Amino acid sequence: MPGLLLIAHAPLATALKVVAEHTFPHCAAQLTVLDVTPDMSADDVEGAARALLQAAGHAEALILTDVFGATPCNGAQRLHSETVRVVSGVNVPMLWRSLCYISEPLASLIARAVQGGAAGIMLNDIPVNPNSET
Repeated sequence: MPGLLLIAHAPLATALKVVAEHTFPHCAAQLTVLDVTPDMSADDVEGAARALLQAAGHAEALILTDVFGATPCNGAQRLHSETVRVVSGVNVPMLWRSLCYISEPLASLIARAVQGGAAGIMLNDIPVNPNSET
């Protein structure tokens, strides 16, 4: 079973874990989080994430990050390998899907996470006028 690590700007990682614990308390124990503070560099994130992954002891891991190109993702990408994969753009549906399917192989888990994240996005079909005061 792969490990699941969530790396995001503080306090988002912890907040998402609280959401996971509220909704799927039996699955949330599988989630490890790293809140990235403003003083942390990509090197700091890489080191902290590497330590968390080693402590978890999983042979494979999926790392979810909040924003592609930002410090949490940049640090996580340094850990990318055949056994550690990174998906950015985490949202609640992506997290829930990942937790619900954590027992699947890593490649399947990645597909589930991405599909869950995309399926959780909705665009209302009512046109929005950016010049409107409403």
